[in-house]
Amino acid sequence: MKVRLMKEPFDLNGALDHVSVPEAGAYVFFLGRVRNESRGRKVEKLIYEAYPEMAEAEMERIREEALERFPIIDILIWHRYGELDVGEDTILIIASAGHRKEAFEACSWAIDEVKKRVPVWKKEVTDGGTFWIEGDRQIPHP
Repeated sequence: MKVRLMKEPFDLNGALDHVSVPEAGAYVFFLGRVRNESRGRKVEKLIYEAYPEMAEAEMERIREEALERFPIIDILIWHRYGELDVGEDTILIIASAGHRKEAFEACSWAIDEVKKRVPVWKKEVTDGGTFWIEGDRQIPHP
């Protein structure tokens, strides 16, 4: 599956197998992870909530748009949801292309589009409270 919303950890080699073809000379990975700090606060964990059917449908639209927009061979978009501890993977995008430039551009564009368009919501649990994250804004959670 080239588009997935999942609770389990990523299998990076398995993911690469989904987009690996002899014609590709470049594979660009974007792997997001839960970091231990955000806006000066110690992050304890992230909680991702999602509308699974809508999220996967939008990720598929982004995938199709990337294939039309960039001269790439393939692209994979996987996103996790649920409670994730510091150091756990959150999102994986792999673009394959004949050359690196196209793969980098497609991968960069895809992560920006996922963050803008996919109905996945992030809550940060920190030493200073719990906050919903919308773009660059933190919204306190009671």
